[in-house]
Amino acid sequence: MRVVDAQREIRQAYTGGFMGQLVSGLLWLASAVAATWSSPRSAIVLIVVGGFFIFPLTRLGLALIGHRVAITPGNPLNGLAMQVAFTLPLSLPVVGAAALYRLDWFYPAFMIILGSHYLPFVFLYGMRMFAVLSALLVSAGVVLALYVPLSFAAGAWLTSGLLLLFAVAGRSIAVREARDLARGHESLERPAQPLQPTSGGKIAVE
Repeated sequence: MRVVDAQREIRQAYTGGFMGQLVSGLLWLASAVAATWSSPRSAIVLIVVGGFFIFPLTRLGLALIGHRVAITPGNPLNGLAMQVAFTLPLSLPVVGAAALYRLDWFYPAFMIILGSHYLPFVFLYGMRMFAVLSALLVSAGVVLALYVPLSFAAGAWLTSGLLLLFAVAGRSIAVREARDLARGHESLERPAQPLQPTSGGKIAVE
């Protein structure tokens, strides 16, 4: 299997990362609400604990919309997808250390880790939009932590908005590609039109 074919299969299986980013965006949104109207502690517990359920909720969401995740066993990127999934929870101690040093650094540190997590998606999905998302998250995390300190919940609100926006963008790309693939299959399956001679001896296509 060629790399481009493997990437296309991953894109179509996960609709351009739509459901995963939708679930993540809603989780960050819930954490932002908790951070704004409840307490930092509840917001942190919500996003850390909820993060462990992102993948099963993603699969459930795809099933609910009737989308079947089909990846061939020979796809070489299948292993990369599993490895990338583990990078975020394994990086949580870094976020915790930053928050222990300064509580307001919790979301900015998480944003930097999350942005780094999305960088391998550029190759996994074959979609450059993940490089843009990665750069925005990392840059925003650094700016919020060091240069423009806002409220504790500011990073959560910003991240939720970015994730939901890119979820829609990813789905749009995957749907458009699926439509183009379907049209290509239709044109290949369409029988060739016979050539018929005209009265003048010329051949015309019916």
